This record gives sequence, C-alpha cells and structure tokens, in this order.
Amino acid sequence: MNTWNRKRLFAAAAAGAFLAGSVAMASPALAEPGDESDVRVTVDIEEIREPGVLAMSVAADSVALTEDGSTLLVRQFVGTLPTVTVTDTRTADEVPEGAAWAVLGSATDFVGSAGQAPIGAGHLGWKPRLIDGGDTGLVSEGEEVVTVLDEATQPGNNVGLVDQELLVSTFDSGAVAGDAYSVNADLFLRTPGDVAAGAYTSTLTLSLFE
Repeated sequence: MNTWNRKRLFAAAAAGAFLAGSVAMASPALAEPGDESDVRVTVDIEEIREPGVLAMSVAADSVALTEDGSTLLVRQFVGTLPTVTVTDTRTADEVPEGAAWAVLGSATDFVGSAGQAPIGAGHLGWKPRLIDGGDTGLVSEGEEVVTVLDEATQPGNNVGLVDQELLVSTFDSGAVAGDAYSVNADLFLRTPGDVAAGAYTSTLTLSLFE
C-alpha cells in the first residue's frame, strides 16, 4: 500500500472513532419552546372533628293540667311532662374522670290570671318515668315527689317541686357517653277543695348539670 492510501485509511479510522465517541456522550434532549409538562399535586385533608357535647332538649314548652281524681277535700289536676332527652355526643375520652350528670326541676308558684291567691309550688308534684335509659343500666329516673297535702311516701318527699328535684341522672358520665336518654313524668297539682276558680300559670324549670 502506498503512502497516500495509508493516509486515507488512517483518516477514515480516526473519523469513525470520533463519531463513536460522539454517540456515547450525547446530551439529553431539551424541551423545545412551546412544549408542556404536567405535575400532579395531591393532598389528603382530614375532616374537622368537633368535640362532643352534653345537651338537653324538651319536646314541648307547655303542658295543660286537667282535673281528674278530685275528692271533696282535695282537687287534683294531672298531666304529663313533655319528654326530656339528654344527648351526649362525647366519647368516653372527652368526659372528665369521675363526672356525673343530672336533670333537676323546680317550679314557681301558680299565679292566678284574675288576681286569685297564688297556689304554692309545694302543691305540684311529679313521678318521673324513664322512657329510654340505654343498655348500661346506669341511667335512672328520680324518686316521686308528692305534694304538701300528701303523706310522705319516703322521708322528706312531700315538699312539692319547690326546690331542685331529681328527674333523671347517672353517676358515671363516661360509661354512658355517646348515646341519648329520655324521660318524662306524671305531673299532679293537688289543692284544697275550696281553691278559687280561674286560670293559673306556673313555670317549671329543668336544668342539666354535670
């Protein structure tokens, strides 16, 4: 092989080596102007959890007593307390340790609409009745409270609804949390036989305590 051919062969081999090196070291393709690329953004948002509450509701704001069971000496007027519901939406962890709740009731004197002498709240009594106490057995109704005209059925219960008398309660709030409980009561107003005729009104206040 003459000198000129050897030079041509060497040049061709060098060119091939340069091309091979160029392929191995190629740079990644760049986005062209106008190209688009999407990035998906995600987030998990938890629901806001409101703390539970202990609350009381009463099915109606009034009750009318009607005469039933009167005698010559005592006139009696009866009715039913609208259903009282205690709802506890708390979890056991939200209830203070050792907590207990109760609904208490007390009445004002019956005031006559035409200026009659008032009838004292001691003449109004009740007999609580548990409607739904749940499955724990830890919710119970209060004892009967009779009027000042009655013989006491137990010590100190012939006072009428003059003070905070127990309607329903539990001694362990945590054990009964997360449920609702309902109660009503038989109401009875007993007056002397010579009570003045006319319309009378009293306010029975129910209070929930814990």
